[in-house]
Amino acid sequence: MTGRVIVVGAGPTGVAAATLLASYGVEVLLLERWAEVYPQPRAVHLDDEVYRILGWTGIAKEFAQISRPTLGLRLVDARQHTIAEFRRHDRVGRHGYPEANLFDQPDLEVLLRANLGNCPSVTFRGDVEVTAVRQEEAGTAQVELRDRTTGQVETLAAEYVLGCDGANSLVRRAIGAPYRDLGFDQRWLVVDLDIDQELDHWDGVHQLCDNGRAATYMRVGARRHRWEFRLADDENHEDFRTLAALRAIVGPWLRSAGDDRIEVVRVASYTFRAQVADRWRDRRVFLLGDAAHLTPPFIGQGLGAGMRDAANLSWKLAGVLDARLSEQVLDTYQQERRPHAVRMIRLAMAVGAIMTKGGRTGDVLRRLIAPRLSLVPGLADRVLSSATPRLTRTDLVRRRRWSGGVVGTLCPNAPVGAEQRLDDHAAGRFALLTTQQLTAFQQAEAEALGVVVLETEPGDRLHHWLTQGRHTSALIRPDSIVMLAAETVDDVLLAASAVIRRRRLVAVP
Repeated sequence: MTGRVIVVGAGPTGVAAATLLASYGVEVLLLERWAEVYPQPRAVHLDDEVYRILGWTGIAKEFAQISRPTLGLRLVDARQHTIAEFRRHDRVGRHGYPEANLFDQPDLEVLLRANLGNCPSVTFRGDVEVTAVRQEEAGTAQVELRDRTTGQVETLAAEYVLGCDGANSLVRRAIGAPYRDLGFDQRWLVVDLDIDQELDHWDGVHQLCDNGRAATYMRVGARRHRWEFRLADDENHEDFRTLAALRAIVGPWLRSAGDDRIEVVRVASYTFRAQVADRWRDRRVFLLGDAAHLTPPFIGQGLGAGMRDAANLSWKLAGVLDARLSEQVLDTYQQERRPHAVRMIRLAMAVGAIMTKGGRTGDVLRRLIAPRLSLVPGLADRVLSSATPRLTRTDLVRRRRWSGGVVGTLCPNAPVGAEQRLDDHAAGRFALLTTQQLTAFQQAEAEALGVVVLETEPGDRLHHWLTQGRHTSALIRPDSIVMLAAETVDDVLLAASAVIRRRRLVAVP
């Protein structure tokens, strides 16, 4: 089968990209080296912005069954004494989901794969190895693959190829896009234990601030627990293969648990790096997820960055394939996502440095300063905030000096009516939010452009969001990013008509 889009790699980023493209009726061929979901746990956290993307793929309710919201962050010293605590009090954030969520990655991948059954335009092929990606003068991309079971070699054509094939991406090598090193390189031990016993720990993330052995602990599921420890130069994961050896470092958390109640799920060492590909596109080939960037895990944004890539690119690509959008909009993918990813990587590096740098002096400063952080007005909200930086200015982010800070940010997925939210109304389309009543001509213009109109009322959260920014109207992109905030409906419709060709594209339920 030849797909209009070939996605290489069926991890969370690849499956999300395929699913979102399918929501617009795009034909997708999804290729994966392995036949089944990789069973070992890796990522364990995502925020409400990424949860919202899961909602767009159609698995939000199912994800709620396999995840657990976390209460917040607690900083502890080497003796497990709490030196600062930042606690979440609201179970649901402004996007309609918990702001911090812990889960087991294989469970998430099973949900995403199973949901492909609801996407008739996606064909999944596992147990195939992509061996080459080439681009032809005729305006197509060629993907060469080998069936790992039969050995048969095929060459398939597509209009676009998405490389979601991880840190060792063949697609990235094929377009000659090397990683740029941002200057972070640390070896850490990752430990996953299945414990058939309550440990009676505070149900949030524990951050051990100790230069001698920095660590993170969190309860991921009903029985699954995750630790990450900074390794010394002369240590490796083989030193901690047995439960007896592990007790030397996880012992403070396991005082009440007997060995017969503990199963070692995984012990592995990783080198946490901060890297970003120098370019994310070569004509008809794009890079997403770890193929484009690597984020240290200290703020739990590695998987989320890839999901944001998928959300940013999928609607643009669908619009171009449908001739609703100009191909020039594809240039905004790297323009928007790369600076955002770099900012998140640098934030993760800064948090890692706060945890681990400074030697004994750093430990003393952490003990002195951390207990006082909770006294700083507004700091707790800032530490726990799931909001990520707004996007840089592009043709699809019309920031103006007077437009305030909402342009380039995610519009809140606020309630609309009794039982629905904004995303239920927008359904993957452009949306016009306004405090004004549209004229018949304006309504017809919005309909011709395929723009969903939502007239807000005083007392509505979206009405408050608009007026708080001193705007009357805003244009919201299909990925819920605010493209433009303006004083009039006409300003918004003019901006929409400059981007959208006058033909409606409706997302397939």
